[in-house]
Amino acid sequence: MTPDRAAATVPPAVSKAVLLLTALLLASCATSAPVPAPATEGLGEPEVSSHPKPTASPKAADAGVSSTTGSALPDPLTSGLPGPQDLKRLDFRNGEPRLPIKLMEGRDVVTFSPRGRMRLRFGGPDDKMLDAPAGSRWTVRVTQGEPAQWSARLQLGEFRFADKAGLTEAQETWRARGLAVRTHTLGSVYGIAGKVIDNRRYLLLGDEALTPQAAQEQQAELLRRYGLRTTLFEEVKKPSSAILEVKDENDAVVGLAQDRLDAETPDGSGFDVRQVEYGVGYDFHAFEDRSFRGALQFAADRGGKLAVVNVVPLEELLKGLVPSEIFARAHPEALKAQAVTARGEVLAKVGIKHLADPYLLCSEQHCAVYRGRTGEAASTTAAVEATRGEALFSKDGRLVDSVYSAVCGGHTEDNDVVWGGPPDPSLRGRPDLLEAAPDVPGPSSLKAWLAAPDIPAACRLSSFAQPTKFRWEKRFTQAQVDALTQKLGVGPIQALSLSERGVSGRAKLLTLAGLKGATQVRGELNIRRLFGMLNSSMATVDAERDAEGRLTGWLFRGGGWGHGVGMCQTGAIGRAEAGQRYPEILRYYFNGAEVAPIY
Repeated sequence: MTPDRAAATVPPAVSKAVLLLTALLLASCATSAPVPAPATEGLGEPEVSSHPKPTASPKAADAGVSSTTGSALPDPLTSGLPGPQDLKRLDFRNGEPRLPIKLMEGRDVVTFSPRGRMRLRFGGPDDKMLDAPAGSRWTVRVTQGEPAQWSARLQLGEFRFADKAGLTEAQETWRARGLAVRTHTLGSVYGIAGKVIDNRRYLLLGDEALTPQAAQEQQAELLRRYGLRTTLFEEVKKPSSAILEVKDENDAVVGLAQDRLDAETPDGSGFDVRQVEYGVGYDFHAFEDRSFRGALQFAADRGGKLAVVNVVPLEELLKGLVPSEIFARAHPEALKAQAVTARGEVLAKVGIKHLADPYLLCSEQHCAVYRGRTGEAASTTAAVEATRGEALFSKDGRLVDSVYSAVCGGHTEDNDVVWGGPPDPSLRGRPDLLEAAPDVPGPSSLKAWLAAPDIPAACRLSSFAQPTKFRWEKRFTQAQVDALTQKLGVGPIQALSLSERGVSGRAKLLTLAGLKGATQVRGELNIRRLFGMLNSSMATVDAERDAEGRLTGWLFRGGGWGHGVGMCQTGAIGRAEAGQRYPEILRYYFNGAEVAPIY
């Protein structure tokens, strides 16, 4: 039967639906049968008489299937999307880079709709594609999923690329403890617009490759013996795989893809995604319909389930990210300062996180909270656009690690106190005061500093200041402390002591004594995590006893909310409200660093 006769004898709607299904299944299953050259205005018409005739849906009838090899018209979508492996290094050749950021994973089914004309790319040797109109609804379902096989090494430490002395010392320490170690280098270095972006760092790893279960057991042992919380460096031995099944809104299967499916809109209008999961592992875990700019990738995640990834230009990413980092109603100059620091933080994280995943960044607290177009606000979008391509650079032209925290408590902290490693000239702790206060005690007299009233700190005077974050108390019962420290193996706690404080009063060493022994927990973040994310380690701790002198609990009195390094976000608002512009705000918090464009 010729194509002309097929068109004459089969009802048009049915014919188009059958042809659509046939062409896509041929592409996804990679058969060797020849495929007719497609027409440029819709469906090609292969032989259909030997195939069943499903009921056509209106959307499927409007869709078109084509092959990139025979298209006579140029199309902005024919170049396809880069995958995460293609984006391990940023590409600035066309200006801003594009980044793949995870929206959710571990899903069986995902439903989405394009906001403009869409093209789905199924891959395969013929690179088959489906065109669909705006507003059409599509479902992707994972089938035949196989999880990745991976091993893990204990990550014992992370060191800045310049901290070779710290790396060597740590190697010697662990070897003396009888553990064989190896080093691994992460990150990249770029030269662009006369500036240097360098996020390289060393990881110190255990030499032995372990199963996931064995790695967790060894983590627990190191925590018990040395008070050290470790992470895992994962290495994929066999990638995950899955067949991705695409259905139209009438639940008809229109195509299959192996491991990955790309969806783009030529006008950049993006997509609506139903029931995006967020807050996994937190008490605010929920689902929400969200809208996103850029393109979508559907891929097999490490568990053989479905991951949904948004491939989006950096500036568009920031529009959906910055409102989650700062109050959108804050002063415009503070919003600009936040946009610049957030841009630098994204650049610093690319290529050093999620190395075993089909994306480079996630949209949760682990990387940066990102809600796409749904989370955008006009004020923060204006701040992103006003600072387009700008990042923060030190006096020698290197990208500053533009970190920030919510409330510094009146004094920022040195990077080496919080994270170890060598001092960073751009990350020096300093008073966050809007005016001189010679009569106010400093953090070196911590109890007096925490009790002092009317400190002229920018994060206290800001209109967004919260008194319970500037100064706070946290009380634990004895039973709670014993439960939180049980894994340390020292028995019921009898004494707690914070020491080795930085310039802001933040402690980096906690000493614990129990009925079965004593141990130490080192590191500002490790101390806070031990007590269920204590607000900060700018704190004192005192035992509480009953009338007969029996230990009943522990009281922490502290200041600030977060690590305190770099920019104080609430302080930045206070400085903006006091008349400072964003370059001046950033220059203060980052010790003379300057804002400069990189594209």
